[in-house]
Amino acid sequence: MDSPTAQRTATPLSKAALVSLALLAGGWATPSPLIVFAASSLTEAFEGLAALFVSQHPGVEVLLSFAGSSTLSLQLRLGSPVDVFASADVAQMRRAEDAGLLAGDATLFATNRPVVIAPRGSGVSRFEDLAARGVALVLAGPEVPAGRYAREAIASFDAAEGGGFASAVLANVVSEEPNVRLVAVKVELGEADAGIVYATDAAAFPGLVVVDLPGAHDPLAVYPIAVTADASAPELARSFVALVLSPAGQAILAAHGFGAPE
Repeated sequence: MDSPTAQRTATPLSKAALVSLALLAGGWATPSPLIVFAASSLTEAFEGLAALFVSQHPGVEVLLSFAGSSTLSLQLRLGSPVDVFASADVAQMRRAEDAGLLAGDATLFATNRPVVIAPRGSGVSRFEDLAARGVALVLAGPEVPAGRYAREAIASFDAAEGGGFASAVLANVVSEEPNVRLVAVKVELGEADAGIVYATDAAAFPGLVVVDLPGAHDPLAVYPIAVTADASAPELARSFVALVLSPAGQAILAAHGFGAPE
């Protein structure tokens, strides 16, 4: 589903299979891996968090799976083995909660903001340029948090400025991607003149031009995290969430451009 830069997919085994594989070496059991589903925009930050967690818990393996939050929420609802779920918006977390799949309340742990990215020389230097005739624009799908935030910004600007801005921008959309990292990849490859991603994704693609959204039309993306009700290692899962919320975890997130929860 994701590009190699955006996803390190957890092995698609049932929890029963994972437990069975742990019963090796003359009956000595090794811990089941901690499976973490996280929004693709969290890739580098959660790789750093997982490395720190493993250093604090010798012998524990953390399997990270990155994809669009809507995809991860669906996989969770379909029964995929997951211990921790970190979403790029509250709506996808609420779907898991409404299905009875969380062990407790989700906690906000980070914030982010959408920005426009463009290849150098594309001619896109302002948010308003997205409405220009012939601009090839890539967005995440409307069910993906990054895609929803992008459309909120477009609609907000249109409501304030008028002139058919939203219609013109959406007419320029040439592709809708299942996660935000694929938007960045397509722009980096020159397959589009512009895209809307999170500021943290833009930082991972330093060769691109970054254009901030107008402040009055710049939605705040919020990230919740929760332990799942069916976690195979609930204590470890709670410890991982605690690390994300700790000063050390927040420092890693900040180093990758995320804001503190508000």
